[in-house]
Amino acid sequence: MAKKIREQRTASKRNRYDVDEYLDEKVSLFNIRRCLRYLAKTKMGLGMALLLSILANLASLTGPLFMQRAMDEAIPNKDMGLLLTMALYLGITIIVAIALGAVRNVLVARAGAVIVHDIRFDLFSHLQKLPFSFYDSRPHGKIFVRVVPYVNSVSDALSNGIINFVIEVLNIVFIIFFMFRVSPQLASVTILGLPVLAIFIWSIKPIQRRAWQRVSNKNSNLNAYIQEAIDGVRVTQAFDRQERNSGIMSTLTNERNNEWMRAQYISNTTWVSTETISQIVFSFVYIVGVYHMHPMVSFGMLLAMGNYVWRFWQPIINLANIYNTFITAMSYLDRIFDTIAEPVKIKDAEGAVEFPFVRGHVEFKNVSFSYDGVRKVLNNVTFDGHPGESIAIVGPTGAGKTTIVNLLSRFYNVEEGQVCVDGQDIMKVTLKSLRSQMGIMLQDSYLFTGTIADNIRYGKLDASDEEIQRAAKLIGANGFIEKLPQGYQTPITERGGGISQGERQLLAFCRTLISDPRILILDEATSSIDTGTEQLVQEGIRTLMKGRTSFIIAHRLSTIRDCSRIMYVKDGQIAEAGSHDELMDKKGLYYQLYWTQHAEEVSL
Repeated sequence: MAKKIREQRTASKRNRYDVDEYLDEKVSLFNIRRCLRYLAKTKMGLGMALLLSILANLASLTGPLFMQRAMDEAIPNKDMGLLLTMALYLGITIIVAIALGAVRNVLVARAGAVIVHDIRFDLFSHLQKLPFSFYDSRPHGKIFVRVVPYVNSVSDALSNGIINFVIEVLNIVFIIFFMFRVSPQLASVTILGLPVLAIFIWSIKPIQRRAWQRVSNKNSNLNAYIQEAIDGVRVTQAFDRQERNSGIMSTLTNERNNEWMRAQYISNTTWVSTETISQIVFSFVYIVGVYHMHPMVSFGMLLAMGNYVWRFWQPIINLANIYNTFITAMSYLDRIFDTIAEPVKIKDAEGAVEFPFVRGHVEFKNVSFSYDGVRKVLNNVTFDGHPGESIAIVGPTGAGKTTIVNLLSRFYNVEEGQVCVDGQDIMKVTLKSLRSQMGIMLQDSYLFTGTIADNIRYGKLDASDEEIQRAAKLIGANGFIEKLPQGYQTPITERGGGISQGERQLLAFCRTLISDPRILILDEATSSIDTGTEQLVQEGIRTLMKGRTSFIIAHRLSTIRDCSRIMYVKDGQIAEAGSHDELMDKKGLYYQLYWTQHAEEVSL
């Protein structure tokens, strides 16, 4: 029990915009292997880009040899033909390197786009399957930031970064070869700085990773708060919280900026150290060449060697930058792959069967459930719902009314007991075959960006315009829809902006109706509809419920008087059950609730 309480407290802390998420400080080899699987899908394009990069760099590295020969032979001997030939060769190498590099960039960009698509598609597809409990336990802004900004950030590291890493390593090998070909002594001086740099980079690596993890945390917190603030902007303005919210935003932004600057200081230390070591080595090459190897070193040799020394340290500096990018990307990748690794708890069981045509016999057998593993919301609930029967569920807030329909819809899995439809355990049938025969209208009448018709058609994607209009007329939504500027083609914004809450609920009702469900679930379906409109909706509900098993959760008891059975839920159990008249005769909990509500309505 104590362990469950600790887990509950941890989950509640995680569901806050101002609490950092935990990340392992070590680089996950498992996540790196996952990256390689995405890279494998673009291996042809990346392989060709790698080959072109090698050829481009080899062409570029031959340039100093032509310069050396021009300086040591053509100019001293006044050989204009040789000088022009060397200049021509140098120009050709530059053009070839630029052309191959341009093609290579196109291939890498294309591979990066494929990687971004695949990671984002896998992440989004997985998010669609995760249970409600996943979204209950964390701010939605922290989820969103993983799908868009984080995936964008890692794409370059996985495509361009990997290729550049291989290229820069090969560049170092090629340059060392060319340097030793020009002067083994000066080449030996150049590579003496490598061990010093390697020790420094290895020692700063864990510090740098922790710094970028903190930046990732602060970015996630900031995004979570922005999402929350935008969703709740009406409440913010209603309570005049703008100044207070701006203060919170400023604090989160400053925290993010402070961590960003700290991470930049650490990353720039790597770059500055590499640059400093390279300049020191560069100076030593000229000192050794001029003062200790004179006259064995010609001007052309020294010029070519200086060019190679600069080129030698350039890929090392680039590797340091690639390393910085990779460390940052790993922080983001941990977030992305942690989400993809989140277990899908609500899924088809092994050997699950397709549900045949549902008649609508619903049974709850000794069902118990808790959201947090500690406090039971339902405790040993048992009841029978027969085909065509309308069952109303009433009771105080938090009694477990919505939990009953959530378990029937398999938004959550039953912990104890069994829920059956037509004698079949719903845990043993496919989710699609179960939910496709259910019409579910939740408390939140969520509408999507699109037209009125698009949102109604969401319940049946192949519905014709005539079917949509018929459903709207049955529910009583046709009247307000036809008064809109473009009728059924009127566009609405996210969450149904531009129409009233009651109108949104009517459209959600149409969406449920058009799916022609065998089991109907209405959770506070008429909570935002005025009394006049409610009378129209009640006619639609009665028509819709014919021949279907219906579960109705309603706050206004006047909407459920005609239900064949009413269940009063209290403290996770069914305290009373019967028709309206039967429960009124008992003068129990339902009787008290009914007259309390009636008195409130009369007083208004």
